[in-house]
Amino acid sequence: MPEIKEVSESLREWERVAAHSHISGLGLDGLKAKPNAGGMVGQIEAREAAGLVVRLIKEGKFAGRAILLAGPPGTGKTAIATAIARELGRDVPFVPLAASEIFSTDVKKTEFLTITLRKAIGARIHEMRKIYEGELKEISIEKAQHPYNPYQQIPVGATIKIATKDESKKLTMDQSFAMQLLQQSIETGDIVQIDVDSGRIVKLGKSKESVEEKKVDLSTAQLLDVPKGKVFKEKEFIYPVTLNALDMASARQGGDIFSVFFGGRESKEIEPEVRKEVDEYIKALVQEGRCELLPGVVFIDECSMLDIEVFAFLNRALEQELSPIIIFATNRGFSTIRGTDVKAAHGMPLDLVDRLLIINTKSYDKDEIKKIVETRAKSEKIKLTEDALGYLTDIGSKTSLRYAIQLLAPAFEVAKEKKLEKIEKEHVVYVERLFIDVKKSVEYLREFEKQFLA
Repeated sequence: MPEIKEVSESLREWERVAAHSHISGLGLDGLKAKPNAGGMVGQIEAREAAGLVVRLIKEGKFAGRAILLAGPPGTGKTAIATAIARELGRDVPFVPLAASEIFSTDVKKTEFLTITLRKAIGARIHEMRKIYEGELKEISIEKAQHPYNPYQQIPVGATIKIATKDESKKLTMDQSFAMQLLQQSIETGDIVQIDVDSGRIVKLGKSKESVEEKKVDLSTAQLLDVPKGKVFKEKEFIYPVTLNALDMASARQGGDIFSVFFGGRESKEIEPEVRKEVDEYIKALVQEGRCELLPGVVFIDECSMLDIEVFAFLNRALEQELSPIIIFATNRGFSTIRGTDVKAAHGMPLDLVDRLLIINTKSYDKDEIKKIVETRAKSEKIKLTEDALGYLTDIGSKTSLRYAIQLLAPAFEVAKEKKLEKIEKEHVVYVERLFIDVKKSVEYLREFEKQFLA
């Protein structure tokens, strides 16, 4: 018999629960932190301090400064940095970085850091471009015999008729435009935008009127109204770009600013003169009112792993005219600065620490741990009984919050194995016996120290 299967019409969304997936912001009301909001619990003073920083960043009054998030492990330092990124939105660049990444690249440390800092400085370039825009009414591709293959034809030109609601124009085009028409499968009824200076055609979508006339289901195409006004016009385009992207565009042979959007060869290291030219270009655009600078954020986690050379470079970078905000995070107390024999607070040079705004995070109390476990379980779509939640809270208080949260997933698997929809206390007790915490691991190591290899 013929086989029939039902196919789901809805596409499955990308779903992966990461460590801070549940965080949507700092959870502030104005500049005051709510006890539980935006996926954040507790850390009232730290969140309010971060809220002030966010406001200053958005107003452009915090460029070239640095912050240190300092506190014991598991007190929400990375969570606060993630919340800052959520609050800033998509326009403001946010570049997270682990300190170990600096030492694992094939370029010099200073070059890697320069690239990272310039990735965190955004610019909105406003450009007036002369374009043809409208609905494609007619299209004719001229073809000729291939010079090396007599059985193949290639496009050599095209003639199109493009129209708005108010007027229409007929255009003749050369081979490069004809190739783009074929590559993008542009046909009558499409709304297109033609930039003559850059030699580029963009298919914006499908005309609503042509869809209604043809009575064709085009659920995958974006339906647009036919533009009004003239076919040939000047239109403002806004190009969001980072300084690093402009550096790479300028470093290419014969490259210009717009080549960053249309591909090209990248070089590993960029000359300082190239970056200086880009800086001068951006400053000129800002003075002309054609560009807005967006100083973003570089978040460096576990900053105690950085060495004295990196600290010296970052200290100098903060004084430069175009510099992003740097957020350091560390859970170290007094430790040796890498590359020296000096022991200092947080493993950082005193002259650098002295210029930082320091935000301290504190250990969570029992009620806050309970709320965090509950919020985390909800984000992972896990249900808990009150007994299980209370027991996980006790574990978090006695051992660590991270350990309590890590037990959620295995305990839920045990519950599912027993055909239950909620985690019960006995399931948590079972997985706690299987997966031990740091303190028990240290005790085990001391007890059987002689049996381990030295």
